[in-house]
This record gives sequence, C-alpha cells and structure tokens, in this order.
Amino acid sequence: MIKILFVCHGNICRSVMAEMVLRDLAEKAGRQDIVVDSCATSTEEIGNDIYPPAKRCLSSHDVPFTRHAARQITRHDFETYDHIYCMDHNNLRNIRRQLGNAYADSEKLQLLMTLTGSDRDVADPWYTGDFEATYRDVVEGCEQIMKLY
Repeated sequence: MIKILFVCHGNICRSVMAEMVLRDLAEKAGRQDIVVDSCATSTEEIGNDIYPPAKRCLSSHDVPFTRHAARQITRHDFETYDHIYCMDHNNLRNIRRQLGNAYADSEKLQLLMTLTGSDRDVADPWYTGDFEATYRDVVEGCEQIMKLY
C-alpha cells in the first residue's frame, strides 16, 4: 500500500485536484494499492467542498470527483502517509513551521513539481483564475507519481 497526501493552502483547488487526478489515474491503471488524500495548511476553508471552477475543470477532462470537505494537515498525517506533496514553497514552509522541527527535514515531504525535475510551484488558480494551467501541472506531477510507484 502506497499512501499519498497532497497539500495546498485551502484544500479546495490544487491539492484536491491532484487527489482526484491521481485517484483517476490509479483506478484506470488498476492500482488499488495507491491511497490518496489531500489537505490544507490553513483553516480558512475547513469543511468546504471543491471550489466550483476546479470542479468544472476536472469535469471538462472527464476526471471524476466526489464530495469533499477541506481539512487541515495534522501530525498524524506524517505517521499515516508515505509521501506528502506540497503544491508550493509557501505551504512547504507552513508545514514545517506548524508541525515543528521533527518534520522539517522529513524525506516524506517535498514539492510535487520536483518529481518533474522542476523547483517551481504548481500554478495557483486562486489568483490567476487559470485552472487549466493548474490541471496541466497536477497531471504532470501525478503521472510522475504513477511512474515512481
């Protein structure tokens, strides 16, 4: 069993898009051994569903999604998940600050785009409104996850 967790600021756009894309890729590949979830570093959106434009983007690419309730990352997540992928540098710093030094240098924790050979952030549609750019980044990262595991 491989357990993957995606993290962004609010858990209503990027991280949950990554969760749904990876679930879809794993299902299509017959990979029931991949468990995936997503969460936030902030408390701003706790309990909220996927942001409607993110839903529309997933739908336009025939990526199924389920009802979602945003949640914040916990120390328990570090014990539960094998790999934790952040959508951007700010969230990586926030996790390290929130959860303390014991987690700061964990090999489990990295930026999603590093899997593609890049040190850049996943495009943030909250500010740009460009959910397609986010989708492309997420798919690129998730395809690398499927190749690695």
